[in-house]
Amino acid sequence: MAQTNRIGRHMTTIESINGRIYVRYWDTDVVQFDNQWITLDHGGYKTQTTKLRMNQTASQFGLGFGVYQKNYKWFVTCPQGDVIPWGSGRRVTLSRIKQ
Repeated sequence: MAQTNRIGRHMTTIESINGRIYVRYWDTDVVQFDNQWITLDHGGYKTQTTKLRMNQTASQFGLGFGVYQKNYKWFVTCPQGDVIPWGSGRRVTLSRIKQ
């Protein structure tokens, strides 16, 4: 079973540029974040490993979001606690600012 508290290393890199962190899995920045925003991007591949890398990133950096699948659809639990459906696009942007 894959560990969920730290980001896996296979085909994954973490980079910091101008205060923004980028977590890349293969050729896609699956998570990028700064002090205000989190952007999730499945890159057209809604796979178990893509979801795992997103959740590992949330855990390792304390970002407070979660991605899960139910009935073949993806959902995101936001840092504020709301649950939103992923929708048809490949990206979801979340605010890190608590309302």
